[in-house]
Amino acid sequence: MTYNLDELRKRSVVSGTSHNLNSNLNPSPKHEKVTEASKKITEITRTHPTAYVVFASLLLDLLAFTMILPLLPSLLEYYRKNDNQLYGYLANSIKQFQLWIGAPERFTSVLFGAHRRALSDIYGRKPLMLLCATGIAASYGLWAYSESFLLFVIARFVGGISKGNVSLCMAVITDVSNQQNRGKAMALVGIAFSLGFIAGPMIGAMFSRYSDKTGTLWFFAPAMFAMMLAVADILFLALCLKETLPKEKRSTKIINSLSHALDHISIRALFRFSAVENLPQKDVRSLRSLGVTYFLYLFLYSGLEFTVTFLMYHKFSYTSIDQAKMFLTTATAFVVTCMTTITSKYGDFHQKGTVLGVFRSLGALARAVGPIVASIAFWSVGARITYIAGGLLLLWPALMLQYLQL
Repeated sequence: MTYNLDELRKRSVVSGTSHNLNSNLNPSPKHEKVTEASKKITEITRTHPTAYVVFASLLLDLLAFTMILPLLPSLLEYYRKNDNQLYGYLANSIKQFQLWIGAPERFTSVLFGAHRRALSDIYGRKPLMLLCATGIAASYGLWAYSESFLLFVIARFVGGISKGNVSLCMAVITDVSNQQNRGKAMALVGIAFSLGFIAGPMIGAMFSRYSDKTGTLWFFAPAMFAMMLAVADILFLALCLKETLPKEKRSTKIINSLSHALDHISIRALFRFSAVENLPQKDVRSLRSLGVTYFLYLFLYSGLEFTVTFLMYHKFSYTSIDQAKMFLTTATAFVVTCMTTITSKYGDFHQKGTVLGVFRSLGALARAVGPIVASIAFWSVGARITYIAGGLLLLWPALMLQYLQL
């Protein structure tokens, strides 16, 4: 059979079109594999919804917590006039300390100023989160009716011992994240801190400005507002937070945990991470190095941050509003979040809470000791030497991080 040239061309066009249609209708297996792989990558890197629940809960807590900061000077003035017992005793003790280090009289008011994580490895994250939130709400309720300075101190004490929620939030995020998306999830904690420390003091300043401080319990309204935020946090956690530590992954050594309570409060044990058991020696050494670096950084930074209010007021006559604007530009959220993210990769599921709890305890210790040492240095040797030495010493933890082997 013979075909002319035009007929052959028509048949080739029809055949090519049919082939293209078939290839479009039936994609190649290679293309399907690429699509499935991209979906898996998206799932791995996607931030877990629980991280956003933790973010919202932490933001509510920090808004209530930071509200009191602008109110503290007026609160202390109220108790100075209305409470001559505990406040008077403490004021006399601080005055002796003030004379010893040579601080001026006008700065007296500024100078006056780990088991939960381990248990969460046993009982789960959500029950301990709710317990902490309830204690925080109770502390604000006590504050609302604290006519005496003693009751105010008790309220702050109750709030302080209930503040394990930050470490628990870190543990929850660690539970629901992996190495690919943990950094983004931990960044939400830093954002919550930044927003809380910006908006919270502004809310407190509004209450301070419009409150009649001549009346009894003038701080009742801000205290009740803080308690309302805390109660909202409790309801939000109860309804939205799902348990992230399954029972089969929890620690069963409750007696062992309680018998090693000293490991959570001993300074030497904290630096050695003695509360964390059954870790490879390499991981223990890395955790100890991270802990020392974290402590040194926060020790130096918190001391300089605390005394900068002295510097701005004493040298440059900054008002409270000027200092509030200044603090909007200073934060440790990025450094703390990044170091916490690195630390969170150590330990199994049932050890994450203990690891992060010890790590955060070292930070709390640094924030307690740093301002005391920096204040003594500021009033003893002067601002110039204190800040030059502090700035140079801050290079130390940076170099330690640079050469840290993890």
